[in-house]
Amino acid sequence: MKKLDLYILKKFLGTFFFAILLIISISVVFDVTEKIDNFFEHGAPLDAIIFDYYKNFVPYFANLFTPLFVFIAVIFFTSKMAYQTEIIAILSSGVSFRRMMFPYFLGAAIIGIFSFLLGGYVIPPANQTRIQFENVYVKNRPSKGLDKIHMQIEPGVFVYMDKYRTYSGNGEHFSIEKYDGKTMVSKLSSRYARYDTTSGRWQLKNYIQRDFIDGIQQRISSGAKMDTLIPNVTPKDFKEERKYFEMMTNTELNDYIDEQRARGVGNLEEFLIEKYKRVAAPFSAFILTLIGVSLASRKVRGGMGLHIGVGIALSFGYILFMTISTTFAINGSMNPILAVWLPNIVFTAVGIFLYIRAPK
Repeated sequence: MKKLDLYILKKFLGTFFFAILLIISISVVFDVTEKIDNFFEHGAPLDAIIFDYYKNFVPYFANLFTPLFVFIAVIFFTSKMAYQTEIIAILSSGVSFRRMMFPYFLGAAIIGIFSFLLGGYVIPPANQTRIQFENVYVKNRPSKGLDKIHMQIEPGVFVYMDKYRTYSGNGEHFSIEKYDGKTMVSKLSSRYARYDTTSGRWQLKNYIQRDFIDGIQQRISSGAKMDTLIPNVTPKDFKEERKYFEMMTNTELNDYIDEQRARGVGNLEEFLIEKYKRVAAPFSAFILTLIGVSLASRKVRGGMGLHIGVGIALSFGYILFMTISTTFAINGSMNPILAVWLPNIVFTAVGIFLYIRAPK
């Protein structure tokens, strides 16, 4: 690396982290103003507000704003270099525009790797504490049970539950069916089901066991109560977790998606979008850096303000594009991986066009 590379890299990272620090400080102030009544109303302890909520709030929103502020940082300091004729001096000294891009992409790589590790392995455990705090002290939202649950827990083994109520821990109209190919082998039904955390077994009340012999005859047994071990089934499978995917590391998210697919669960769009977004968002740092340098390296009438205005408009256009495409994916109208990567594909084309037109 040369002095020029270190000079640009220092400006890039310094501007980026200063911008992130500034916006997070402003966000914290507005968030305190908005939620302070909820804190007092629900009796949130001061140490929980600071260490459970805001300590985990800061990295979450810093990572959320990373693509936007990569773009703004590049626009800001590159435009300033252009209007101080530093870009002209660099190009006139024999450094090509492509070579000048090296420290920019190095900075984007550092930020992208940092964002990927932060979003995939650091923030999810922190989100567990933050979201739990919000549910208790901000929105007072307890976990909610699901209705009409039908899932495959093993090949040929299906579980059904009409309702699960978290406040009582009871499931209603529970059944487990076993198949050999397309032929039902047995069916265990009960009026109520409750999970025993001590033994790890399900307690079934008013149960009926049907075993099918040769597909014609049935052996029926019934009783008031029985305990049974159902593999791979716990109460968490019947609870509606708010933003559950935000609390999973990359490894946990991949395992969860594979497990739910094996169970025959089809509505996994939000989890798939989160999985692909954790890769697409860090990669967008390179795309937005390319656009920012190509756009801000030219002197135009209107000064730095025009560059920053166009940069902000493009960055919000990127966020809007991402929001619209992921909404289509959640509704089942678009493939999740295409929905997440489509904004990157379109803005890569914009970046290449601006790079071709940039001063060389």
